[in-house]
Amino acid sequence: MMKRREFIKLLGGAAAVWPLAARAQQPALPVIGFLNGLGQNDRPNLPAAFRRGLGEAGYVDGYIAAIEYRFAENRLDRLPALAADLVSRKVNVIAATGGGAPVLAAMTATKNIPIVFTTAGDPVQMGYVASLNRPGGNVTGVSWFSSLVAGKGLGLLHELVPNAALIGLLANPKLPEAERTRYDAQEAARALGLQLLALNASTAGEINAAFATMRQRRADAILVGSDPFFASRLQQIVTLTERDAIPTMYLGNREFVEDGGLMSYGNDTADAYRRAGVYVGRILSGTAPADLPVDQATKFEFLINLKTAKTLGLEVPPGLSARADEVIE
Repeated sequence: MMKRREFIKLLGGAAAVWPLAARAQQPALPVIGFLNGLGQNDRPNLPAAFRRGLGEAGYVDGYIAAIEYRFAENRLDRLPALAADLVSRKVNVIAATGGGAPVLAAMTATKNIPIVFTTAGDPVQMGYVASLNRPGGNVTGVSWFSSLVAGKGLGLLHELVPNAALIGLLANPKLPEAERTRYDAQEAARALGLQLLALNASTAGEINAAFATMRQRRADAILVGSDPFFASRLQQIVTLTERDAIPTMYLGNREFVEDGGLMSYGNDTADAYRRAGVYVGRILSGTAPADLPVDQATKFEFLINLKTAKTLGLEVPPGLSARADEVIE
């Protein structure tokens, strides 16, 4: 007969082993690869928005899905290796976020793993998908077409500073969308009878050099292109515009205006990341990327910082401020 002490010891051992066995039988969590060109701490609101959308689709990071983050730390040349690493880890979906460079890196790394992008460019023109309604292949996502709002942004800037004749355009040549931004801005400038001074920058030093050129050429106002890297250099750019006392319109980045910039116009980027999270969740639930039409983000925002306008000695027309979605005083 088994002694009472031995029975309790056996029972305790079984209790310790059972949870381990039960956990071993549970299916592994689906893994999402999150690929981005920014630094990990540059814009934490964007990954947070992505997780929010993922949650809306029924997937909670750490409980129902796991996210493997890969940030290029503003070195876009690192993206191909980071994308290849995610593929080697056999992730279930890759969220290629923050512009065309991560999307191209992910598409080069895999033709089989589903890819969900966020991009400011035209995904058909860039070759990501066959069409907006029927993407085909393993790629779909969210586009806010910020490259197409350059003309609108320049028009709003012209309303505020109608006497401006030479407009500087700051663009990042490493972004696939930059060429379209330059084209649209040039067409808008020509229609308004303005001269456009297009300057490239993809490093902090090149940003300083571009502003030095604009100061030397006596640009009357500046249009800053939508770019994750520029957003990461927010304080540098705003400081330079304040130093030179030059009116500036920022495309697609409201954070500039919240931090002292004059005006911004473009899509709510965080909302686009949220919608990408929803798409990733739908793919994890069984929907094929080819069956998910490209989500065309339509939530555009126009912000004005009246305090900055006053500092620059600008009188904001009542009609212009009335059209703003948000006025910071």
